[in-house]
Amino acid sequence: MAASSRGFSTTQFDFKLRVTRLNVALLPNNYFPELCRRKRRKMCFDAERVRLGNLKFRCCCSDSVTPIRRTSGPDKIEERRFDPKKNPHIHRIRTQATPPAATAMPFASPLSILKQEKFFPRCTPRNSGPQSRDTPPKRDTGIANEKDWGISLLNENVKESGTNEDGSTWYRETGEELGENGYRCRWTRMGGQSHDGSSEWKETWWEKSDWTGYKELGVEKSGRNSEGDSWWETWQENLHQDEWSNIARIERSAQKQAKSGTENAGWYEKWWEKYDAKGWTEKGAHKYGRLNEQSWWEKWGEHYDGRGSVLKWTDKWAETELGTKWGDKWEERFFKGIGSRHGETWHVSPSSERWSRTWGEEHFGNGKVHKYGNSTTGESWDIVVDEETYYEAEPHYGWADVVGDSSQLLSIEPRERPPGVFPNLDFSSPPSPQADDDSPDDLPASQ
Repeated sequence: MAASSRGFSTTQFDFKLRVTRLNVALLPNNYFPELCRRKRRKMCFDAERVRLGNLKFRCCCSDSVTPIRRTSGPDKIEERRFDPKKNPHIHRIRTQATPPAATAMPFASPLSILKQEKFFPRCTPRNSGPQSRDTPPKRDTGIANEKDWGISLLNENVKESGTNEDGSTWYRETGEELGENGYRCRWTRMGGQSHDGSSEWKETWWEKSDWTGYKELGVEKSGRNSEGDSWWETWQENLHQDEWSNIARIERSAQKQAKSGTENAGWYEKWWEKYDAKGWTEKGAHKYGRLNEQSWWEKWGEHYDGRGSVLKWTDKWAETELGTKWGDKWEERFFKGIGSRHGETWHVSPSSERWSRTWGEEHFGNGKVHKYGNSTTGESWDIVVDEETYYEAEPHYGWADVVGDSSQLLSIEPRERPPGVFPNLDFSSPPSPQADDDSPDDLPASQ
């Protein structure tokens, strides 16, 4: 996936991406050329964008790459690995700063709240019932590709149920809903429970389409076990064509939630990705977690306008029931080698004493970088250094990649349109690309 994990633990990535090279322009409705010249390659992504306290983040990959270390003010270290020769859109940066005089408390490491090894399929392969997937989602796994879900919709209506050898029961049903403007939704629902009803699982698949060219593929699943652990997850991707610009867009999203039945622990995540055929890309995530007396939050976003302008940001913070709070945030903006970075690390004690350190960088595009910062303990620096500038002008995973990984979505067949009937298009207000604001301000906490 393009969106790199920004959790609170050291993570090593080894992604295999299928890269499809296309000369994509404005695509007419319901038309995509045959994908060709595919090849596999391994890419390396940032495991984290910041270093907080004594917690270091590092990413490795199997390619021959060049390590780059960035220091942005005291106590800010980021290490990246990539090959500049393979990506002409990545620019260089090297920075230096004075050693930190104080460190902030590290974020809590994400814990495996639910014991996944205790779950097992309740529908045997010999039975005609659906195979159970009653396992909780995993944290910081981003948005899965459609092939990972194995969505398979039947063409006929089915309503069936049964009992397995161990006494557990299952059901499965399919259907189709029709509406105005050529709307059609094909769906499959399935689920089951143990013989004593102490555990159960549910899963729904669907595909939607209409005469405007809109297509959608989705999944929702939920479950609980005998220990009281519960979880919920939804995933979807859709294709639509902008009525004003006639540009094709693909959007993907996922929401995941799990709660422990034995302790005050749980977590929630929302991920989204948006792409259009001209290279505009938006990615982001909102996360929340709780483990007994400690809670943590994280939000991040990436925005590429398709013409070289880039905005990236991260904001994360945590607190305990005793009143201790700490956090870290940063932002960077670049265009044609010119831009800035700035951020803050902070800590508040139970007695409301606050410590913070702010830092900033100005990149002028001529090999000169202005670095500045200060802290509440009297630290300060303001220097100009000779450095090259590195930043990612294009996303690792873009329009051609998401088209190549959305073959099932693109193959959805809409209802046949009668002669002389045309789709109703809404031209009331032109849409404008903007950040996803659908995530709740108060994310669900464990009860």
